[in-house]
Amino acid sequence: MKTTLNMSSETKTSFTILREFKEMTKMGLAISVVFSTIAGYFLAIPDVGSIDYMVVLALAVGGYCMVGASNVYNQIIERDLDAKMNRTRNRPIASGRVKPSSAFILASILTILGIGILYAVNPKTAMFGAISIFLYTSVYTPLKTITPLSVFVGAFPGAIPFMLGWVAATNQFGIEAGTLFLIQFFWQFPHFWAIGWFLFDDYKRGGFSMLPTGKKDNKTAIQIILYTVWLIIVSLLPASGLTGRLYLTPVAAVLVLLSGLWMLMAAVKLYNQRTDKAARSLMLVSVTYISLIQVIFILDKILR
Repeated sequence: MKTTLNMSSETKTSFTILREFKEMTKMGLAISVVFSTIAGYFLAIPDVGSIDYMVVLALAVGGYCMVGASNVYNQIIERDLDAKMNRTRNRPIASGRVKPSSAFILASILTILGIGILYAVNPKTAMFGAISIFLYTSVYTPLKTITPLSVFVGAFPGAIPFMLGWVAATNQFGIEAGTLFLIQFFWQFPHFWAIGWFLFDDYKRGGFSMLPTGKKDNKTAIQIILYTVWLIIVSLLPASGLTGRLYLTPVAAVLVLLSGLWMLMAAVKLYNQRTDKAARSLMLVSVTYISLIQVIFILDKILR
């Protein structure tokens, strides 16, 4: 009976550790970032037969470590501010369930593992991964309480994953990787401004300034529309034949355009209604959009 109780206690502890790890590394976000990286890899290889499964595994594990490390560092730095917001007050570090010193050890281990694994793929991949952690932790995070330009700064590390897969496959940063970078770069503005809109009051409690004008007004809504238009244009660049080996067929280009127009409609709806509901809807559409066009790009490459 005593053994059974001990086993149960150990199992409970294991689940608790796993849950805290999941929350600190933001597992859902990290997995979506890893998906973007692997999508970039698939776009770079000549054909399906060229897949190096060890590289794919390295990108998955190393990429998760890098994103996880950034998120843990972020939560260490913002723990006092997180404690003020309804959305984040129950995070492991903000709530006091995990000590900052323990979280720092975890983040450091993830950083070393991530850089080491990506370096095994090639040095450029590791370099871009390290740049991503540095910008997110040391530049973007401190700026969030100072200026709305933090979203612009944060868009740089946020745009690295999609092109990172291309660099991993080719060991080169050219027009193709640059285009993938631009797609995810412009995508982040409507995505994060939509989040900043419907979480405006909560962010305000934490002292964060996320919207471009600092207000939920027409000017912010117009900027969301403009950046969505830029996103659509950049996403269609591969159909022009000017982006090297990164190419879209006319059929795929139409599908990408329709996906972009769907997102633009959500942005226009936010402009017309200026409600939290419309902002939340735009956020959900944007999340679907970025994954959808990545799938379209990959299927187009496989099927043509």
